[in-house]
Amino acid sequence: MSLNLKDLLAFSNIVIQCHDNPDADALASGFALKWYLEKNGKSPRFVYGGKFAASKSNLVLMIENLNIPVEYVTELEKPELLVTVDCQYGESNVTKFDAENIAVIDHHQVSGSLPNMNEVRSNYGSCATVMAELLKKEGIDYNEDVNIATALYYGLLTDTNGFAEISHPSDKDLRDFAAYNTADIVLFKNSNLSREELVIAGDALKHAKYNDTYAYSVVEAKPCDPNILGIISDMLLEVDSVKTCLVYSVLPFGVKISVRSCVKEVKASELAGYIADGLGGGGGHLVKAGGFLKKDLIEQKGTSYDTDCIKALMNGRMEKYFETSEIIYAGIKDEDISGYEKYLKHEVMVGYVKCKDIASPGSKVMIRTLEGDVDIVVEDDVYIVINVEGEIYPIKESKFERSYKTSDEPYTYPGEYSPSVIDSKSGKKYELLPYAKSAIAGGGEGIYAKVIDHRVKVFTSWDPDKYYLGLPGDYLAVRTDDLSDIYIIAKNIFEKTYHKG
Repeated sequence: MSLNLKDLLAFSNIVIQCHDNPDADALASGFALKWYLEKNGKSPRFVYGGKFAASKSNLVLMIENLNIPVEYVTELEKPELLVTVDCQYGESNVTKFDAENIAVIDHHQVSGSLPNMNEVRSNYGSCATVMAELLKKEGIDYNEDVNIATALYYGLLTDTNGFAEISHPSDKDLRDFAAYNTADIVLFKNSNLSREELVIAGDALKHAKYNDTYAYSVVEAKPCDPNILGIISDMLLEVDSVKTCLVYSVLPFGVKISVRSCVKEVKASELAGYIADGLGGGGGHLVKAGGFLKKDLIEQKGTSYDTDCIKALMNGRMEKYFETSEIIYAGIKDEDISGYEKYLKHEVMVGYVKCKDIASPGSKVMIRTLEGDVDIVVEDDVYIVINVEGEIYPIKESKFERSYKTSDEPYTYPGEYSPSVIDSKSGKKYELLPYAKSAIAGGGEGIYAKVIDHRVKVFTSWDPDKYYLGLPGDYLAVRTDDLSDIYIIAKNIFEKTYHKG
């Protein structure tokens, strides 16, 4: 079931528990939950177990500077309610304490059965983000308390490898709108590297492997904190012959990866997802990303879990990624449509917003959606279309009028994350849906389209700096009234919205 924080207020004796050997995300999440409960008249304890108390310098500073009232315990008297944060009750990294009732707040993949009271958002980069969203749902602004905002921000920062692995818009919102204490964050960030970890970074860089054909590097590092992989990646990218890099570390339970890119033809987030495909998960943003490949999944795919086999796996996936990716730059020349078929759009309800209704013409805005951020310049004749599954794309007024009919029907948004617009100059965020109106897609002159059987990256005419990825089974589409306007349509969306014409 979905958990609301107010559900916890029905209990009196409450204990919040994070995982053993807690990290910044676990500390931040428990701290924010304790703050919420205390605001509502409760007196919860915040604890963690395990063999040792937290001693990493950045975490000790975090606890002290932000006044986080967390306790290290080896025993716990049975509470009425135990809430685990950034972990799931019964997992091997959580000391098991008995309780009358259990609740779980987490962002990891579900590993077993969950109690009835749970809120697990596995597509979020941090549990801190889950807590921020749960507080927002209760009408509470975490920025009311600078220590809470700082803790949540730092929890997200560390759990996403310095924001390198952010992909969900809720994570981006916490990153962009937390009113944190800058001095504390700078202090915590600069207390994160030990002398031993410095040696690990230097040794890894000394043994870097390079591919001159595709200008990338692959490096193995000894087991270390994930942030160290990010440091190694950043240093590699400063080499003049390296445009993309993969740094990985083989751990007892899986392989942690860090990815960087400094060219628009490779999104770090997409490459990380490709490396981890079928073996775990990966993501991030354009230039920085990361991921994790699970040991059991690697072995299930028939790869032995030893250093040489993992090295072959990493190098093989990197090479295959570059060898099998096609890149198309739209708007440069007309597409050769031999091999394409003509399709017409079904009559389906979509939403649309006139850009000039939300910002002044000439201003730059970023549209934040579940599919990613889209940068546009506001013009009188630019519209934003919200398609059948909530996906967003800009369109010129003339093309809109040829493809859509406006409707007086109220607009209902079908997606998960409500899209927003962020003014690039002021940083202010505006919700898009209050401005959305309904339109009927259908008819028009249609499109030419064909199924693709390999990875295709299309730089569209409306966003020439970021590509849209097509995978086997998706469609490459061309407008019949503009053969240079090429774009990708996902298979599931295409089948819902088009028929042969």
